[in-house]
Amino acid sequence: MEIVKGSVVKAKAGRDKGRFFIVLGFDGEYVIICDGKSRKLEKPKRKKEKHLSISSTVIENGSMGTNREIRKALSKFNKS
Repeated sequence: MEIVKGSVVKAKAGRDKGRFFIVLGFDGEYVIICDGKSRKLEKPKRKKEKHLSISSTVIENGSMGTNREIRKALSKFNKS
């Protein structure tokens, strides 16, 4: 499966291990991710693709406008 903008991913390594994020974009070999809480839109996280597990869910761009919308979209993943 390929990572695309809006994909929901889970961190496999680092201090963010086990948490879900939304892909905002790409920067060379890095994927730019945020979760709207600890990693906000204003200061997203850069992470290598090999440290991410891809889910089959893709969030449409309308749900990625604010930190609140991102938290709401990821809430069902973080509860499970």
